[in-house]
Amino acid sequence: MTFSLIDLTLIGLYIVGIIVYGLKVGKKGDSESYFLGGKSMSWPVIGLSMFAANISSNSLVAITGGAYSNGLSVFNYEWMAAVVLVIFCLFILPFYLKSGIYTMPEYFGRRFDQRSRVYFSIITLIGNLFIDTAGTLYAGYATISFVLGEVNPYLVTGGLALFAASYTVTGGLAAVMKTEVVNTLILLFSACMLAIIIWMNAGSWESVVAVAEAKGPHMMHLVLPADDPSMPWTGLLLGVPLLGFYFWCNNQFIVQRSLSAKSIDEGRKGALFAGLLKIPVLFLLVLPGIMALKLMPGLSNSSEAYPRMMFQYLPTGLLGLTVAGFLAAMASAVSATLNSASTLVSMDLVRQWRPDLSSSALVKVGQITTLVFMVIAALWAPQIAKATSFMDYMQGVLALIAPPVVAVFLAGLFSKRTTANGAIAGLGFGFVAGIVFALADFMDWTALTSIPFLLKAPLLFFFCLFITYGVSLLQPAPDPAKLVGLIWERKQFQEETQQMKGLVWYQNYRILSVLLLLITFITVWWYR
Repeated sequence: MTFSLIDLTLIGLYIVGIIVYGLKVGKKGDSESYFLGGKSMSWPVIGLSMFAANISSNSLVAITGGAYSNGLSVFNYEWMAAVVLVIFCLFILPFYLKSGIYTMPEYFGRRFDQRSRVYFSIITLIGNLFIDTAGTLYAGYATISFVLGEVNPYLVTGGLALFAASYTVTGGLAAVMKTEVVNTLILLFSACMLAIIIWMNAGSWESVVAVAEAKGPHMMHLVLPADDPSMPWTGLLLGVPLLGFYFWCNNQFIVQRSLSAKSIDEGRKGALFAGLLKIPVLFLLVLPGIMALKLMPGLSNSSEAYPRMMFQYLPTGLLGLTVAGFLAAMASAVSATLNSASTLVSMDLVRQWRPDLSSSALVKVGQITTLVFMVIAALWAPQIAKATSFMDYMQGVLALIAPPVVAVFLAGLFSKRTTANGAIAGLGFGFVAGIVFALADFMDWTALTSIPFLLKAPLLFFFCLFITYGVSLLQPAPDPAKLVGLIWERKQFQEETQQMKGLVWYQNYRILSVLLLLITFITVWWYR
């Protein structure tokens, strides 16, 4: 695979331009400016930033490759995000913003105690480093090695990490989010161009469907039988929402963008905008991945589908722009996870250990942490090649760390009866159970390995919820005065209802939520 001089020039201009822009728009100064962008972001920036942090280079490769291997069912993770983000806007985001927290574990500390906060911080750091950052770097390496041939994986992942960290270290969240807006626009334009060209070359829709269904009757359906190994309908009903809830409502590097909102209303609209942007993924990545079955049959590695489409079908100039879009997606995700990881270390761990540190000292800690984590992620990324598949690695690990966090979070948010000891008991049980499931895969224990990961997640969730609430009932209830502003109450919802009377529809987040759910339902029903 080769680039023309025009393509190389466009790629080079993008890399230099985004670094310069990131350095220019970054907010320095106190910890609020560095870690939360000064709480000044509007809804378009928040929505585009959340979408960019999610649709990274690993998503481009994994979604298209997943569609090539398993068909439309890979889109279930995307449309479910819209549903989860509506729940996020209605019930969860107001508590985050009103409490003035910097991190998700900080909420755990206020609702429960420091034990839960530290546990959640460590689990989130593990996820950020070994799933999000390392996974993105690995996807970048896989694509570059596909293009250039065998290259040193550590050299590639190190260079990609350095590129993303170049403006993240100095500019903080403001630099991350504002560069993500540019990156997302480039990504969407390039993905649209590639999708249009693929659709034009794929021939009739009937012929595409025929090729896909020849591989398996499941390929053109979102809802699959209960015995499907990758996406049983039971897993779609129970597992996918659970993983989506953790990713969009509890994951630091996603939620941190909403915390930067200048108001609750801006944060809500931004999250809904991000949910709306997930629907076109069906046409930009999923369906082109299925069309690749006809255009490029017999790929031994489905992860090659996206890069092969780029080099085989894009003309000079547009190829360079699309590769720049790919780099844009990678940079967005890596910079997002590095910044969120540095926030967790600075605000949840170091600030608790050294409360006397100044705001500028905390920023310095965050900058150093970003560099250290950049090195760790770059060193770990090549190890992902040892996994059976990229998608299994990403979703399988998430399925083990997400359930206990979601169970404890929901128990704490919606029940005054949940205690600190109940929370740590649920988290501890989930941690041990996750290790058992991981060992089962390593030792090939058939009784556990035969359970799809989308069913392991809800199984863990309900056990952790039972343990959390069971232990809580054995103790005195928490002091209600200490729970003000930390749990959901119906009266707050009713007060908002009165405040929104008379608002035009496009200013009412509830009407916007219903419209988003309607669009999602129509899409899912059409391709069910």
